[in-house]
Amino acid sequence: MAVRHEIEPAVEAWTLIWRLVQANRPRMVRLAQELDLAPMQLHALRLIEPGAELAMGALAQSLFCDPSNVTGIVDRLESRGLIERRGAARDRRVKILTLTPEGERVRAEASRLMEQPPPELAALPAEVQVALRDALRKATDPGRSPGP
Repeated sequence: MAVRHEIEPAVEAWTLIWRLVQANRPRMVRLAQELDLAPMQLHALRLIEPGAELAMGALAQSLFCDPSNVTGIVDRLESRGLIERRGAARDRRVKILTLTPEGERVRAEASRLMEQPPPELAALPAEVQVALRDALRKATDPGRSPGP
């Protein structure tokens, strides 16, 4: 007879969240392709807030990549007319990124499409969706105190 070991609830929850995210990677790749973007370009575009400036170095950190790798991503977004790159006023070595009006439009469309839940979540009963949402809100609330 096999002995079943209980998994800690938080460990199992994290494993299941990760499994759901990974299962939906092909969906996100298709979404990027629909917008004529590579997945990393889509991710970069979503990290630049409308009306805000973002240094290329900060974008590289958010993408968890080397600044030299971000240059190619930015080049392609700039060539599509989605972002503008310019030197910072105080230090011309620092490159600042902003969305163009077309970039804001594409970003908004991407956000709209990405906000659609995957079918696995959409199929859950409403009360389960609410409980999941509430649990994830608690887990992601920066003001929450640690512990039970």
